[in-house]
Amino acid sequence: MITIENADKALKDYYLDAVTAQLNDGISPFFTAVEKNAANVFGKDVKIAVVRGNSGNVMAGAEDANLPDPYKNRYLDITVPLKNLYGTIEISDKALRASRDTSGAFVNLVNAEMEGLILSAKQNFQRMLFGDGTGAICKITAKTNDSVYKVDNVKEYFVGMFVDIAGDGIVGGDLTGLYITAVNAKNSTVTFSSKVTSTVIGAKIYPHGSKDNELTGLGAIFDAATLYGYSKEDEPYFAPYSADADGELTEEKLTDVIDYMEENFNSSVNMIICSFKTRKKIAALISNERRVVNSLDANTGFGTVTVNGIPVYADKFCPDDRILFLNTGDFCLSQLCDWEWLEDEGGKILKQVPGKAAYCATLVKYAELICKKPCGQAMLYNV
Repeated sequence: MITIENADKALKDYYLDAVTAQLNDGISPFFTAVEKNAANVFGKDVKIAVVRGNSGNVMAGAEDANLPDPYKNRYLDITVPLKNLYGTIEISDKALRASRDTSGAFVNLVNAEMEGLILSAKQNFQRMLFGDGTGAICKITAKTNDSVYKVDNVKEYFVGMFVDIAGDGIVGGDLTGLYITAVNAKNSTVTFSSKVTSTVIGAKIYPHGSKDNELTGLGAIFDAATLYGYSKEDEPYFAPYSADADGELTEEKLTDVIDYMEENFNSSVNMIICSFKTRKKIAALISNERRVVNSLDANTGFGTVTVNGIPVYADKFCPDDRILFLNTGDFCLSQLCDWEWLEDEGGKILKQVPGKAAYCATLVKYAELICKKPCGQAMLYNV
């Protein structure tokens, strides 16, 4: 017979390994290539010392000359807090009791919850990898009526998201706990579950509770004025290289960026990321030369085209107007732990939801994405 106790045990002993494996598989080529470890985690923070510029420890000299003076490496310290990532499932008491005498019914019940959690976690993790850490998914640009608003970026997967609206000038403060019930891609509008009577034009939409709490993704590395507490203007080491394509994409412009990074930053680009639309343009450039444009990368399992032997991957969260040139060896996902169940003092995973006839269980992961050499990454924009 299924009870809370053996249901709890099943989540801990059976589901955790399977769920963790699925959460870490197939997110994106970039995530697959990034190293994951706890080597640089100290307490609640990630601490990494990076060397800025050449060390200068090697020189040539005369046979009877003095040995060179010791050269101090120009270290820069990166210290950032780990981000808190959560995923929750909920099972009603009624559903649990209905499946009490049938193990198959219980398995189906839990599997359905887990599948939803895995899909949501994968998508949000992939989105965070391209985000700027703020969590903003779009900006409100105009009002249609109290429930329908135009936004600058709309995706079908927004439907069902539990969101907050935040920004300067909202009367009464930020609006929290709204559902997006519909999306119109043609008109770039979203429909909220409740009327929004405050002035929110110019405000941004965030996944509920995520504002300024997400991973430091590629958006922050390429677009933010500061990174890991350093001003990019004052400390160029933290400023990636950017080149303007002037609205025209050519193979020469792609290879120019690759060569420039090798010549000027001693950085070997090993991954190129762009949107699906842009990858089609790159594939068209290459196909004109009668080269193979579609293949399957054995390391990541994703289909790819190549430029100078470097794989080009499409990611739905990469903006259409830019192409990213990355050395994935410069990145690491520092994590205190992989996905684990949140347990109470008694070691229980399933807990009653206060005031509800339901039980919930929460997966947690404490991690942060770190780029150890931001100046070794590049972007071709205005493509």
